[in-house]
Amino acid sequence: MCSKLKGWLCGTGPQDSIFRSEKMSLGQMFLQPEAAYETIAQLGEMGCVQFRDMNEGVSATQRKFVNEVRRCDELERKIRYATSELAKDGLKVVDLIEDFPPAPRPKEIIELESLLEKTETEIIELSTNNVRLQTNFLELTEMIQVLERTDSFFSDQESHNFDVNKRGTHRDPEQCDGRLGFVAGVIRRERMYGFERMLWRISRGNVLVRSCDMEEPVKDPKTGEMVCKSIFVVFFQGDQLQGRIRKVCTGFHATMYPCPSSHQERMDMIKSVRVRLDDLTVIISQTEDHRSCVLKAIKKQLPNWTVMVKKMKAIYHTLNLFNVDLGSKCMIGECWVPQRDLEEVETVLSEASLALGSTVPTIFNILETKKEPPTYFRTNKFTYGFQVLIDAYGVAEYREVNPGLYTCITFPFLFAVMFGDMGHGFLVFLLGLWMVLDEKRLIKKRAGEIWRILFGGRYIIMLMGMFAVYTGFMYNDCFSKSFNVFGTHWAIQYNRTTVLTNPSLQLNPTTDQRGTYPMGIDPIWQSATNKIIFLNTYKMKLSIIFGVLHMIFGVCLSVENFVYKKKYSYIFLQFIPQVVFLLMLFGYMVFMMFYKWVQYSPSAKNIADSPGCAPSVLIMFIDMILMKTEVPAAGCMPTMFPAQRQLETILFLVGIICIPWLLLGVPIWTIIKRKYMSDKFEYTGDTIMETIEISGKEVIITEVEPHKQAPGGQEEEEEEEPMGEIWIHQAIHTVEYILSTISHTASYLRLWALSLAHAELSEVLWTMVLSKALQMSGWIACIAVFLIFAVWVFFTIAIMVMMEGLSAFLHTLRLHWVEFMSKFYSGSGYEFQPLSFKAMLSEEDDA
Repeated sequence: MCSKLKGWLCGTGPQDSIFRSEKMSLGQMFLQPEAAYETIAQLGEMGCVQFRDMNEGVSATQRKFVNEVRRCDELERKIRYATSELAKDGLKVVDLIEDFPPAPRPKEIIELESLLEKTETEIIELSTNNVRLQTNFLELTEMIQVLERTDSFFSDQESHNFDVNKRGTHRDPEQCDGRLGFVAGVIRRERMYGFERMLWRISRGNVLVRSCDMEEPVKDPKTGEMVCKSIFVVFFQGDQLQGRIRKVCTGFHATMYPCPSSHQERMDMIKSVRVRLDDLTVIISQTEDHRSCVLKAIKKQLPNWTVMVKKMKAIYHTLNLFNVDLGSKCMIGECWVPQRDLEEVETVLSEASLALGSTVPTIFNILETKKEPPTYFRTNKFTYGFQVLIDAYGVAEYREVNPGLYTCITFPFLFAVMFGDMGHGFLVFLLGLWMVLDEKRLIKKRAGEIWRILFGGRYIIMLMGMFAVYTGFMYNDCFSKSFNVFGTHWAIQYNRTTVLTNPSLQLNPTTDQRGTYPMGIDPIWQSATNKIIFLNTYKMKLSIIFGVLHMIFGVCLSVENFVYKKKYSYIFLQFIPQVVFLLMLFGYMVFMMFYKWVQYSPSAKNIADSPGCAPSVLIMFIDMILMKTEVPAAGCMPTMFPAQRQLETILFLVGIICIPWLLLGVPIWTIIKRKYMSDKFEYTGDTIMETIEISGKEVIITEVEPHKQAPGGQEEEEEEEPMGEIWIHQAIHTVEYILSTISHTASYLRLWALSLAHAELSEVLWTMVLSKALQMSGWIACIAVFLIFAVWVFFTIAIMVMMEGLSAFLHTLRLHWVEFMSKFYSGSGYEFQPLSFKAMLSEEDDA
């Protein structure tokens, strides 16, 4: 048990994946070309291997599997086309499937291609036939509209003239012979005005245009949109003018239809068109049924096809990262693998080779390298949300202390200090609890990015509400009201007449107080006129105490990084001066707050120890920095305890000494260390002769190469940083730490400010809204209380819970990112992104 606890604390045990990132190993694979596809497919199902690009200087079009990637792109295009056709018919493809199918084998890819090709061809034929039938249906429908609506355009005399002439229609333009003729058709309604103006211009006003709007819009077969159209008849004279009119109709995309001038002929044509329209309706219905059956069959297979093509494309993209050794006829690749998963990866590699019957097994070696490995934290449903908050600031360096472990508690606690209200906190807790208990159903919900972020932080919301209920109990605040749980510990010594005749009375803590309240704040402060002054002092001191403790904890965590990186000198050169400076100044201020609470009491017999003589801690801290003494009031002491000024002078001087200690320590130690190393190694030509003294004898070790090349071609040993940059970096670090210690301590006052603002807003909302309804009487109050209560609930949820909660959340996030994590966290690493089919498909579904 002790060994497990020690391993967890030191970051070396199996449970340390949240305290420190996973230990990573750089592996090298030698794959046979025939087994490469299946091997990568198995590793993609595992999702624990991140491959490195071995062809960084090679463009994407020059890689080995570029043609296979293009085949996958073509398959994805066909799937997108089928999906769009399903959407046109109102059929939605199911995004989530229970079991993802495996990646298709190379032999199955040809079958999948032929199947998708056949599917696309069938859909195209069905779509083309459907558009053709719908176009014919539209033309027949418009023709009936033209024949019916243009009947009113022809008078009896006009019909008689057309019957005698037997000319004039657009069916026989050559026989117009300069006599009266007409053209009928249909045009878009928005083009009708320009159409008439153009006809007037080309004919110089020698045409007559009659038009009317179609009653209902019609559906365009090609685009599927609803279009409003108008019916027109253009009367003209002369065959030359008819040719111009026909060109204008063509230019405005107007559809012209045959229209006899005789009423009887029009009626006969309408009957024949209706017969054709009925036959066409039956054909369209049968075609749509067939199309629907085909699309429904495709709909069932489309999610599986999509997953298979995406997996296949990911595999070929990964294979393009490998280096192809033409001489050995094998593929060489490098990958990062968590050490926990090495055995499983080796097992998968051997099983993949055996399954394919390969005579040459897959070779997997572990390389020694000084390259910076990726950062990988194993998270669960609870820790995932907190880790996302940390990664939003910056991904941790490899094996750096992870603040996400401590954020699980400190984040909801600091939020609750600002949001301390039992009622509002309980509402937040119920929201988080609902999402946690019903997560199996809610995880399938697709409601946008805001819902996805909210649901991802469901455990954070639940803990924030839980801690807010606790701090609200400590503040004794529930919707701006207090609970009398333990009974007030103040006793009123006045008689009934005095209480009823005075609007306010003063209680003496010496005679009217009956001990300390068990937990939280006495409810009698709810009716006190100096309630805000009391809570101001109380919450302001709490914010400083919590802030100093939080920062000290952050500085102490830097020791873990120094120990892991074996920079033990930094403990004495950075950690000790930092923590001493913080304790000597602001730690002392926290001590004076506690000492003031204990020292001064209303029951003290000495006047100097009475509350009236209690000095301001802030003023005393300023006097400590300025080294001056305030003149006390009569009967009071200038200090809280003897030798206070001498102690403050010592603490201040020690804090000042920490500044040059922090500024000069690391550069001077670096100079000494480099001088020692230069004396230890003697350079002879291009080699280094290492000299070691054993038992008084000098032994020269064999030649060591000064720049040993890493497998990737990069130098393992980095060049030494110039001393000038070290001095500049340390100076910036010193100035930043000293100034930030002061500003960060003041920044924690936001805990007090937001808590006070939240309490005052809650009280104003209660006083100005709900209390008005509770003071009413009569039957009107029965109706008003429901309406006003609904208004109060709305503003409570909208302002106090949502807006104030979001404000407290953002301020808590800033306290962690800036004030806490800046003490030990660099966040300059890069994330471990393995080839994982599950993660890839989940991300695309969310997108």
